[in-house]
Amino acid sequence: MRVLGIETTCDETAAAVVRLAPDGTGEILADEVMSQIAEHAAFGGVVPEIAARAHVEVVDMLIARALHRAGLAARDLDGVAAAAGPGLIGGVLVGLMAGKGVALATGKPLIAVNHLEAHALTARLVAPVAFPYLILLASGGHTQILAVRGVGEFDRLGATLDDAIGESFDKTAKLLGLAYPGGPAVEAAAKTGDPERFALPRPLLGRPNADFSLSGLKTAVRIAAEQAAPLSPQAVADLCASFQAAVVDVVEDRMRVGLKRFRERIGTAPQAVVVAGGVGANLAIRSVLAQLCAEAGLALVAPPQKLCTDNGAMIAWAGVERLRLGRIDPLDFAARPRWPLDPKTAPALNNKA
Repeated sequence: MRVLGIETTCDETAAAVVRLAPDGTGEILADEVMSQIAEHAAFGGVVPEIAARAHVEVVDMLIARALHRAGLAARDLDGVAAAAGPGLIGGVLVGLMAGKGVALATGKPLIAVNHLEAHALTARLVAPVAFPYLILLASGGHTQILAVRGVGEFDRLGATLDDAIGESFDKTAKLLGLAYPGGPAVEAAAKTGDPERFALPRPLLGRPNADFSLSGLKTAVRIAAEQAAPLSPQAVADLCASFQAAVVDVVEDRMRVGLKRFRERIGTAPQAVVVAGGVGANLAIRSVLAQLCAEAGLALVAPPQKLCTDNGAMIAWAGVERLRLGRIDPLDFAARPRWPLDPKTAPALNNKA
């Protein structure tokens, strides 16, 4: 089973081909990604109109390149998967229409993939992770703790009430004059900083639910920066270290609650704990999750860093997972700017899902 995956929901244009391996995981035959960091750097964030135009310019080329590197013609595919949301609607439309075009031209089935589900299933692309498992799905636009019962079966246990973790990293970086994207820049600066210099809050720490709130922490960073102005390079590093330490403490506390709620909701312990999304590349967050899992006797599955950020391989793999269950979609499937994984749960305030 070989599936083409197309990803254009934000500022990466990506196309990949993944094959189902004999052990049930995936084999990546080709994985092409073109980033738009340079186009958006001057704005300190993603500009939707610029992103959509950039996708249009390169998506066909990346699809052709992925097929060539996989040694396949489009007619050799078993399915075509395209991210159909959630995301910046202009970009989503580009990738989804490209996928529809390939599917229509070849007569292959279309699989409209939820971008968040693709992140959530990426662990199964690289490791034989059994259902059900607990996942921290954290990126620039999303922060959720989910119980993953199966393909298309999610229970949301917690979510952000305001800013996503990745968004708070990006805004902190912009406030402190660091490079875009902000997450890696803050993490790099924090390595030489003192995490105890600035006393920053840990929002919702100890609360019985598994929700997050980052807006107050972001405000506290701004106030601390204003009080310490003019900021020396060391003060910037100390602020980054203090901010990251606060986020790590919050993640650890919220995931402990998430584990408790998982057992209450599912009636058993998870088969594994997974971290996915761009924030999953942060080594400090990975470290605290590894410690938490060791204490609980659970395996932590963290995909390679290149599979944590947006990529076509995760879309292709979600397509494989759905295709082998016979879940295909009509060619008139509509793009969705919002697409919650757990439709039973009302969306948290400003949680972009």
